[in-house]
Amino acid sequence: MKKILSIIMALAAFAMTNEAKAQKFVFVDTEYILKNIPAYESANDQLDQLSKKYEDEIRQKMQEVADLYDSYRTESVFLTAEMKVKKENEIVEKEKLAKKLQQSYFGQDGELYKQREVLVRPIQDQVYNAISGLAKEKGYSAIFDKSSNIGLMYAEQNLDISDLVLARLGYK
Repeated sequence: MKKILSIIMALAAFAMTNEAKAQKFVFVDTEYILKNIPAYESANDQLDQLSKKYEDEIRQKMQEVADLYDSYRTESVFLTAEMKVKKENEIVEKEKLAKKLQQSYFGQDGELYKQREVLVRPIQDQVYNAISGLAKEKGYSAIFDKSSNIGLMYAEQNLDISDLVLARLGYK
């Protein structure tokens, strides 16, 4: 029984080895591809500028909160209990508004995310479609992205089809 099981396992391993030899595996470097697409670089520059604008606005709002708090600490000895509560509530409300603004700009569905979807997603989709088209055209079984953390340790340079993808997109 053990002998039959060993023979079956050996035949299965042999079949998988032969099957693997027929498959074509290549890699791309999407980071390299995207850096060579001017529209992508332009989109990233726009996003960086927008992010800086949002950061400056939030920093200004938080500075206003800090100034209000400093003023409150300085004046608190002269304020009545009712006035203290009013000032404290004002500070807390301003801080909440600043944090809400920060969330609306940088949160999961914030303005920066939406702009990234508008500016970058179409370019990423073009790259993906070019890669898929090349895979079907050239008969590649799998294409690995060496710029992501998938653990690719070695790849021969002649397997890199990044320049072909750029050419397909009309870039050199």
